[in-house]
Amino acid sequence: MTENYHFEVLIIGSGTAGLSLALQLADHCKVAVISKDQLEESASLYAQGGISVVLDQCDSIESHINDTILAGAGLCDPYCVRYTVEHARENIEWLIEQGVSFTKDGLTSETYHLTQEGGHSHRRIIHSADATGREVETTLLSKVKQHANISLFPFHIGIDLITSDSQVGHQQENQCLGSYVLDIKSDTVQTFTAPITVMATGGAGKVYLYTSNPDVSTGDGIAMGWRAGCKVANMEFVQFHPTCLYHPKAKSFLISEALRGEGAKLLLADGKPFMDKFHPQAELAPRDVVARAIDHEMKRLGDDCVYLDISHKSPAFIEQHFPTIHKRCLEFGIDMTREPIPVVPAAHYTCGGLDVDMQGRTNVNGLYAIGETSHTGLHGANRMASNSILECLVFGQAAANHIKTQLPLDKQTPAIPAWDESRVKPAKEAIAISHNWDELRRFMWDYVGIVRTDGRLHKAKLRLQLLQQEIAEYYSQHHISSDLLELRNIADVAELIIDSALQRKESRGLHYTLDYPDTDNSQPAKNTLISGRS
Repeated sequence: MTENYHFEVLIIGSGTAGLSLALQLADHCKVAVISKDQLEESASLYAQGGISVVLDQCDSIESHINDTILAGAGLCDPYCVRYTVEHARENIEWLIEQGVSFTKDGLTSETYHLTQEGGHSHRRIIHSADATGREVETTLLSKVKQHANISLFPFHIGIDLITSDSQVGHQQENQCLGSYVLDIKSDTVQTFTAPITVMATGGAGKVYLYTSNPDVSTGDGIAMGWRAGCKVANMEFVQFHPTCLYHPKAKSFLISEALRGEGAKLLLADGKPFMDKFHPQAELAPRDVVARAIDHEMKRLGDDCVYLDISHKSPAFIEQHFPTIHKRCLEFGIDMTREPIPVVPAAHYTCGGLDVDMQGRTNVNGLYAIGETSHTGLHGANRMASNSILECLVFGQAAANHIKTQLPLDKQTPAIPAWDESRVKPAKEAIAISHNWDELRRFMWDYVGIVRTDGRLHKAKLRLQLLQQEIAEYYSQHHISSDLLELRNIADVAELIIDSALQRKESRGLHYTLDYPDTDNSQPAKNTLISGRS
């Protein structure tokens, strides 16, 4: 049975960004949190390394700012970077107040253990062993479940945003009024209305064949926002994490950058290190440099992987600092205390997204975006390690503060048309969806990956156009499913990545093209902006 829900704030996504926002609003208004899987299933859950914050006396706010801007290759918004870094400590303290347990220097120590990762000039990564995301996500979720003002809707996936332009007739300015949502378990479409809607659906790593992201990372919020009229920025900058476990049965398992922060070396099959040939910081170079170096060596030698070796550290050290990775590797017959780990790069983080201001507002009234779904200006052309959860927290806080200034929110909404399924029929088979899904992710990996050319991008665009025609036809004729919605979304995100990459006639940060291998320093760097499709 189709149901209609109304809340003051609708949050689509249940990662760190969405849950932190919900908790900060719940004492003030009624909030709904929608998750297309189990509530805890998000990229946040699998974050291993930690959260960057200045805590050490030898470190400084200015150093964290400078490191972030340097990694961002000329495209960071300096004001956004400073705001985020300056608000880091209070957000870490807020997490501790919620019950998050971070690793300390010793059993009796009151100081937190800090590690160092690529691009950072100091130890400033606070962490919970090598499972920081799981600790943060599960702690916040336990608090959210206890709050009477937060309603939770697992196994619900957004279909499209409801806007004044598309659903209720044009008004002076486009206004988001909520979302049509598929209840996956009951297979019914429900209408959620709210004066404030927040996209917190994470990134789009599943656009690529190989990714460190969980299956839920299909760019839903970016695609839905773009279709509703949101501007999108810098989608060409897709971060490939240099080190994911290479094993036929090891799906999407990340080997944290913290290993390299603790001295792990990248080796070729013959045991020779190679990173010193590519960057003065060797293994601690920014991620784009390390990923390209690995990709170069694999292609040069025809190897399937390279190796990451931390076996020179004591077994006790490895098991204390990296228990999750150690246990997972053992499951695949790899003892990292004795031998190197086979690794390959994989799509990891979407630096672009829905373009927002410092309060998380998009250009569509009533619609916010936070976390990996958004483009704030923090990451520029390359995200520095462990700045991602920090961005979720800081902009979750900023959005919450801005939403609170609008309370009490108007509970009246225009009449919303019911979801129309009168002209569609059940699909007889799902082979078309699975085939198109596989084809899209493969040509995105082959043609729009770590190293690009205009020729490869145009090939990808032509193939995508054919797929989008098939998807649109299938979508218009058949009853929707979560697989179909995700396919539609990754196709839209692929279009945004390809078109953004074609616009940038230079190599910068994460976007490296053989046709324009140099960075254009003849003029100030510009963001790549694409207007909303609505």
